[in-house]
Amino acid sequence: MKLKVTVNGIPYDIEVDVEEPEHAALSQIVIGGGSSSTVSAPTTASVRGTHSNAVVAPLAGSVARILVEEGQEIADGEVLCVLEAMKMETEITAPKAGTVGRILVDKGEAVQGGQALIELA
Repeated sequence: MKLKVTVNGIPYDIEVDVEEPEHAALSQIVIGGGSSSTVSAPTTASVRGTHSNAVVAPLAGSVARILVEEGQEIADGEVLCVLEAMKMETEITAPKAGTVGRILVDKGEAVQGGQALIELA
């Protein structure tokens, strides 16, 4: 490439060799991958199936307290159990009035988001 440069009012014609930068080749993008560079098959979480009247965990955590018993009559909005996640407690309330059919978890048990906690009769 030829250029014309002026230094202190004196024009100079110079020739410059320009090297083209190497472009990096595109590689695959792995979202949520670990240290491996290959794409692996998707994994599944192990969560028990839910009944249509089940109260489910809104987040992953552990069961801190269970405040009801099987067969107990409950009111709409009554606190059924408490989950603990990252040192914060979340009250799990009844979506409607009814009767507690089955308690599907135990105190201290780790649960996943979407896992059934209590079935209403």
